Amino acid sequence: MKPYHNLAETRTPSGEKLSLHEHDGTYCIRLDGQDLMHSSTSYSELMLGDLAKNLIEKDKPSRVLIGGMGLGFTLKAVLDHAGPQTNIEVGELMEEVVEWNRSYMKNLNGRLLEDSRVSVVLGDVFTRILKAPANYYDAILMDVDNGPTPIGGSGNRRLYGHRGLLTMANKLKPGGRLAIWSASPEPSFEGRLRSVGFEAQGLPAKLYANAKRAAYVIYVGDKPKPYS
Repeated sequence: MKPYHNLAETRTPSGEKLSLHEHDGTYCIRLDGQDLMHSSTSYSELMLGDLAKNLIEKDKPSRVLIGGMGLGFTLKAVLDHAGPQTNIEVGELMEEVVEWNRSYMKNLNGRLLEDSRVSVVLGDVFTRILKAPANYYDAILMDVDNGPTPIGGSGNRRLYGHRGLLTMANKLKPGGRLAIWSASPEPSFEGRLRSVGFEAQGLPAKLYANAKRAAYVIYVGDKPKPYS
């Protein structure tokens, strides 16, 4: 059995160890030894990106924000649907994660960062969201930490509290979509999305396309269009 190779590691701002590992051509990122994401179980990340496809018009300008670079699968899915006028921002707190994609995982999804439609915004993604104009994005796709109940820095909680959700709703165009990846069901979260004006639903998400059971949940909030 081939061993896991520890390719690189760093520390998060709150002190946890973030590490990149490779095993027989697959990659995983771990937080203090706990798997955060794995390239062999990327179906839910691709599903997250696919949720933007109906918001992207091939022949018109559109803007998508992806919160969290991860292993690049959500970016891959968005680019599969993007037109030449689509602008995709990837917000990533850890510069090292971006560099790992460019170097160690260049042949996984790292080369997608060279696409002229893609820009990387380093730093706290919530800060980027706060600075964006109102009605700016067609879609915001969040894969930060483990979702509404984070295991990383407690600062991630503000994304999914009332203020964070209200802010993201304000930055979406009417008819825009917020999609949030979650490692586990959050019984009250759909209600929280509705409380800031979204039409909300939770979608089961699998580890693999042919898996019999869903392992995760993607919460979707659609911003209503005004009545004409």
